[in-house]
Amino acid sequence: MGLQEFKNSLGADQPPQDFPLPLQALWYEAKGDWHQAHHLAQSAGDKAGAWIHAYLHRKEGDPSNAAYWYSRAGQTPSQLPLETEWENIAQALLQQYT
Repeated sequence: MGLQEFKNSLGADQPPQDFPLPLQALWYEAKGDWHQAHHLAQSAGDKAGAWIHAYLHRKEGDPSNAAYWYSRAGQTPSQLPLETEWENIAQALLQQYT
């Protein structure tokens, strides 16, 4: 699946069931459900989940918590616009999982 197909899936009521937890988290975040995205990112328990967790805390305006999660993810804290970072994460994870 490519980035555009992933974005197109946002028109549905739920993410495709075969999406790994980190992609589900990004999907719910894009739909405006920060709490479900946060729950799924925490549940993932891996570096991909930590990266999304970092993004979510950055978006909520908690840079120190975001920095902790970027570190756990092995990522440099982003200074990109949030939309660009979301797309970069989605693209990287789509390549990883497909």
